[in-house]
Amino acid sequence: MRGNKNEATGFTPSELRKLQSMGNPHGIQMFLDSIPYHLQDTAWSPRRVLTEQTAHCLEGAIFAAAALRANGYPPLLLDFEADHDTDHVIAVFRENGCWGAVAKSNYTGCRWREPVYRNLRELALSYFNNYFNLRRERTLRRFSLPVNLKRFDRQNWMTTDQPVWFIVYHLLEIKHYPLLSAQQVKALHRVDERLFQAECLGKAYKSMPSTARD
Repeated sequence: MRGNKNEATGFTPSELRKLQSMGNPHGIQMFLDSIPYHLQDTAWSPRRVLTEQTAHCLEGAIFAAAALRANGYPPLLLDFEADHDTDHVIAVFRENGCWGAVAKSNYTGCRWREPVYRNLRELALSYFNNYFNLRRERTLRRFSLPVNLKRFDRQNWMTTDQPVWFIVYHLLEIKHYPLLSAQQVKALHRVDERLFQAECLGKAYKSMPSTARD
């Protein structure tokens, strides 16, 4: 359900127009898909993402939460924990009583979700088959409840020039809920070559240093 678009304070008029021009969750996803994924160890605010025109998973989700807020949705994040892999963060929203998600990812299937999931567990499980490490192990194990980023308004999370690691620290501390039983984990199969290649389509890689010639 949409609320007050004027809650996204702190942005300049031009920044706010840019966010509101995205219009809805899918418009926000289209913006995230249009900017490149980067591999720096950063925690940029949504304003910095607008300036740099690039983001990674965490920054994309935080940006999406701010953009959702600018379009009348609560700024909600959901955190995924994985074993032998990196965690993932998504921005979530509700339409007609069902959950959907906006996300930035270096992997094809860990991004957008249509708002068709009846609860957060269903939504989290929709990421399971596409969530794997480079050893091709399916690694997603736990999910959190939504975190409303309004709790960080005093820290100017949307527009600060400083890193927003305080959001990360909070996500590390909150309770997460298991998706699988120990028996299910033990019986998992590795991802096959076709799915692995499909998920790596368009993947960003760290550039290798050039080798000097004699």
